[in-house]
Order: sequence, then structure tokens, then C-alpha cells
Amino acid sequence: MYDERLTAPRSWWLLPVALGLTLALILLRVGGVAALIGLVIGVAAGAAAVNSYGSARIRVVQGSLVAGQARIPVEALGEAHPLTPVEAVAWRGVKADPRAFMLLRSYVPTALRVEVTDPADPTPYLYLSTRSPERLAAALAEARRRTA
Repeated sequence: MYDERLTAPRSWWLLPVALGLTLALILLRVGGVAALIGLVIGVAAGAAAVNSYGSARIRVVQGSLVAGQARIPVEALGEAHPLTPVEAVAWRGVKADPRAFMLLRSYVPTALRVEVTDPADPTPYLYLSTRSPERLAAALAEARRRTA
């Protein structure tokens, strides 16, 4: 069993405050009540956006890899390659295949590249940002062993 949530960094929570203050300043010319409403709406909208972006999860459950909205049976997956921060940058940049599935979060420095072995699937590999690529690779290997 593996479960990881790719939460946004704490510093990103300053962005909703900045958005709210910006809207408040823009609406201040209309009036104080409008500025207050702009502040509340800006902070709420910004917080919802940061929370949504930081709610991506990677799980290995019931013989499947669940990454974001994707659900892939472990039988369709091949070898898993943990990537160092330098390798992760290369695989999400110059080495990237446009057909690959990427659950990418730039604030997570390490990743796991998992080959897709299903001949009916045109996706060559999965690129998954993860804070513990070795643990995820081990969980995938264990899930494949259990289903074999």
C-alpha cells in the first residue's frame, strides 16, 4: 500500500492573500464594502486554486496505480526507474515524450518513471513527481508480485 499527496508548498498560501489584497485595492475606488468583498472573494478563489493544485494523489491500491485522475492496473506497467532531481528535470524537459502521462509538480524535485508495457496503450511511460520514488517503486513491485 502506498499513498502520497503532492501538497503545495506552504509559501504558495501567500498567493491567495496577495490575490485578495489586489482585488481589494482595485475595488477600493468603488467603496469600502466592495473592497472587503473583493478581499474575501480573492482569498477564497486563490485558496481553492492552490488547494486543488495541491490535492493530486499517488496511490497503489487493489492492484492498480492511481495517479491523479489516471488508474492503471499494475499488470500493464513495466520497470520503475527512480529519478534524481537532475534526471527528473531532464525527463520533464529535453527527454520528455509528448505521449507520456505526466503527473508533474515542479515543487517536487524527485520523480519516478514507470514504463507502460500494455501494447494497446500508446503511452510509453508514466512520469510521476514523488517525494519518495524508491518507496513508490517498491510498492509497485510488491503489487505486481501479488497479482502475478
